Amino acid sequence: MVAGKEHRERCPRGSAGHAARRLVPAALVLAIVSGAGVLLAEEGLTRESRIALIRGLVREIAVAKMALPRSKEGVILTPGGIDKEKTEAALRAEGEAIKPGSPVEITKISFKSKEIVFQLNGGRTGRKWYQNIEISGGVATRRVGPAKNVATYGSVIHLTFRKKVPNVSVPEVKQMLSAVLDFERHSPTVLYSPTVPPQFKEAIKNHQVLVGMDRDAVLSSRGQPDRKVRETREGVEYEDWIYGLPPHVLMVTLDGDQVVTVRQY
Repeated sequence: MVAGKEHRERCPRGSAGHAARRLVPAALVLAIVSGAGVLLAEEGLTRESRIALIRGLVREIAVAKMALPRSKEGVILTPGGIDKEKTEAALRAEGEAIKPGSPVEITKISFKSKEIVFQLNGGRTGRKWYQNIEISGGVATRRVGPAKNVATYGSVIHLTFRKKVPNVSVPEVKQMLSAVLDFERHSPTVLYSPTVPPQFKEAIKNHQVLVGMDRDAVLSSRGQPDRKVRETREGVEYEDWIYGLPPHVLMVTLDGDQVVTVRQY
C-alpha cells in the first residue's frame, strides 16, 4: 500500500507528465494523418503546375499524327495510349475535323478531377486557326488568311487518368500527347497524310514549293513567310507569301488555299 501511494504521489493523475504520455499517441496519429495529407496533395496537380501547363502549352503549335474527330468526346488518351475504339466510333459518327499532317493549335486547356482536356483549333469555328491572324502595317490592317470561310472544325483530346490527375510537367504532358500530336516536327507536317501526292512529299523534304500545294504543305516545306501581301488582280483576290530578301526572294502566290504560281528571284 505504501509503495502504491508513493507511486501515485510521484505520478499524480493530473500531472503534466501523465497528460503528456496520454497525448503522445494522439500527436503521433495527427502527424501521420498530416503527413499523409501532404503526400496526397503532392500526388495531385498543384496550382503552380496548372499555371505552368497553361503557359507552356496554350498557343503551342503541333502536327496531327492521325485523323481527329469533330465530336466533343474527341480522342480519349491515357498514359498507356489511345482508345482506338472510341476514336474510330467518333470519326464514323461525326466525321473528320483535322486531317493527319495538319498543323493544330492548342487553344484552350481545362482541368477536371481525372483528366486534362485540350481544345484544338478553337472548336467549331468554321475557319482555320491562321485565318484569325491579322498583320498591321502603318494604319492599314490585313488579314493573313483568305476572307472566305474554309470548312474546318476543331477537335478535343481528353488526357485521362485512372485516379486524379498527377502532378505532371509540360515535357511529361507533351510525351503523353505525342501519340496524337508531333511537337518536335522532326518530319514536315503533311508527310503524315496519306492523301498527299508523292511529288509533294519529296518537294517538302527538299524545302521546295510546287504549284498545287495547299497552305499546310507550304508551311511544312518553308515555314512561315517573312511577309504576306493580299491583292486583287482581274477581280480575283490572291495572297503572296514572300520568303527572303533581295536579291534572293521566293514568292508563292495562293488563290484561296492552293498555290497557283511560284516565282524565284
